[in-house]
Amino acid sequence: MARDVSDLELIAHRDQLVQWFAAGAKDKSHFRLGTEHEKFPFYKADLSPVPYAGARGIEALLKGVQQKLGWEPIMDGPAIIGLFDETGGGAISLEPGGQFELSGAPLADMHATAGELAHHLAVTHEVADTLGIGFVSLGMSPLWSLAQTPVMPKQRYKIMKDYMPKVGTRGQDMMFRTCTVQVNLDFSSEADMVQKLRVSLALQPLATALFANSPFTEGKPNGFLSMRSEIWRDTDNQRSGMLPFAFDPGMGFERYVDYALDVPMYFVKRGDVYHNVAGASFRDLLAGKLAGLPGEAATMSDWANHLGTIFPEVRLKRYLEMRGADAGPQSHLNALPALFVGLLYDDVALDEAWQVVRGWSATERQKLRDDVPRLGLAATIAGRSLRDIAGDILAIARRGLTARARRNATGQDETGFLDCLDAIVVSGQTRAQVLLADYAGPWHGDVRPVFDNSAI
Repeated sequence: MARDVSDLELIAHRDQLVQWFAAGAKDKSHFRLGTEHEKFPFYKADLSPVPYAGARGIEALLKGVQQKLGWEPIMDGPAIIGLFDETGGGAISLEPGGQFELSGAPLADMHATAGELAHHLAVTHEVADTLGIGFVSLGMSPLWSLAQTPVMPKQRYKIMKDYMPKVGTRGQDMMFRTCTVQVNLDFSSEADMVQKLRVSLALQPLATALFANSPFTEGKPNGFLSMRSEIWRDTDNQRSGMLPFAFDPGMGFERYVDYALDVPMYFVKRGDVYHNVAGASFRDLLAGKLAGLPGEAATMSDWANHLGTIFPEVRLKRYLEMRGADAGPQSHLNALPALFVGLLYDDVALDEAWQVVRGWSATERQKLRDDVPRLGLAATIAGRSLRDIAGDILAIARRGLTARARRNATGQDETGFLDCLDAIVVSGQTRAQVLLADYAGPWHGDVRPVFDNSAI
């Protein structure tokens, strides 16, 4: 999340939280997509990570991009930690280890989001090139240890860093050494949200497999195709996972509210100060009985910020966030939103996708989630390989995009953005497997060529 929300409306009762979600419903004619993607900055001269401070650091990069774009700074105390566009809704933010993220504006179609990405990369490189900085787009940083990875000056990340070892073994790896691509998509009603949530949850392991791109850790193969996805299996299981309750009868906004109320908090923000309440209950804040801040009343900004610290495979806010994919090349950063727009924004395609996944049990879905980081498209569910299922799902997505008939200036629709995924299914080789073959072959066991190979 690029900016914390500021809404001082007091929460008097639980129904307000349910209504907060319900207010996200939009008429289908107003559906938009917002794409977010992260990348690792590195110094081209020696492949070392880029620190925050210094004449050639992340701070200088942000200020240079600010000059080019004219966007407003996002501050954490005296430190600039991001930029936002007051007119278009996009933002640039920093992840804990300096991962440079574009949180895209809500846009009408894939042509617009592809153009946004191209413009972002062009402007960022204009500045980065003068600083000797490049960017590598992988699901996990391939070379640096945690100790070598820089730390960004954001109060909330200090709270999270200290809390993570209490709830899992891989939380700091998630924070400092992973990159993802996400798409945020709208819903028209509670029922529409539920169907989209169920389909997209069931298919996040498929996205993980198709976009698997994190096979290296600290200079060596790590035994996984998506180490980023494996890391999430032991980050903090109270706030991540496949949300099996979403498939229960009666699922709706109220059920998600109850889930979110029971996810432990990280912080409460008052003014510019983040108060560490890690592990505390939002229910206690709602009752004015939070031990760390006795008597403090909950506001809607507290609720919105808390929702942004919950990390399931698909996250509900006033839209749905697809969270299963590794970052990758530019074609993949466009393919991920195209895949889910095709599946979720056409009613026929959404129903067809539901028919594919509706018979899968919670146990089967969880096993698939557990198997995919290592097996990729070779993982199976209900007697079928993910590679076979991927062919069906991509065909459905392609039909959905065709039905949308959103064309660019040259008359092309959005289906071309899926071509790179079709090629993966045909070959059976994910990007991670191609990188591993290069490592074992022409790279002669040296991971450093990946910085050129996966530069973005």
